[in-house]
Amino acid sequence: MAEETTRIFTEVLADHAALVERCRDQLAAPFERLAETAAATVNAGGKLLLFGNGGSAADAQHIATELVVRFTVERAPVAALALTTDTSALTAIPNDLGADRLFARQIAALGRPGDLALGISTSGRSANVNTALGVAREMGLRAAALTGRDGGDLPGLADPCLVVPSDNTARIQEMHITLGHMLCAALERKLGLVPGGGEG
Repeated sequence: MAEETTRIFTEVLADHAALVERCRDQLAAPFERLAETAAATVNAGGKLLLFGNGGSAADAQHIATELVVRFTVERAPVAALALTTDTSALTAIPNDLGADRLFARQIAALGRPGDLALGISTSGRSANVNTALGVAREMGLRAAALTGRDGGDLPGLADPCLVVPSDNTARIQEMHITLGHMLCAALERKLGLVPGGGEG
């Protein structure tokens, strides 16, 4: 049993490390665009609206909380909202309007032109995430996404679209929260909220 546990530990770490290297090669440019887009959104008085299902819902809440409260140091809050926390809305919308409208309805109610809608989906084929990003674009919001595998339906719908180069849901989720933390750190710097930050 101990040998099996050690094997799992070693294999998962190796798989994760290999994915980190692939992301280093493939995601630097789209990540920079995401950070620039998010910073421009906040600087213009807009907000980030984050959403996803299951583990991606938890990531949306995690990232939004880091932005609103703090990430590395005490600083001014960053306007961010996870669309995955209002249990009344999360039950009424699927019941009354259909599950694919879950996030789109909230975007329609809370989004404003210039805001950034950030959808998170490991497959890129979550109907409620994709529908919401489509509505966001129609309303004049920026639409961005974190996804994986082949990107599903998100490339072309979201820009920037960060596609984690893996077919393993757990590995994709690990990179999504890492990218979320990177976004928090980049925003703190780009918005001038931490020492040495701010765009010169």
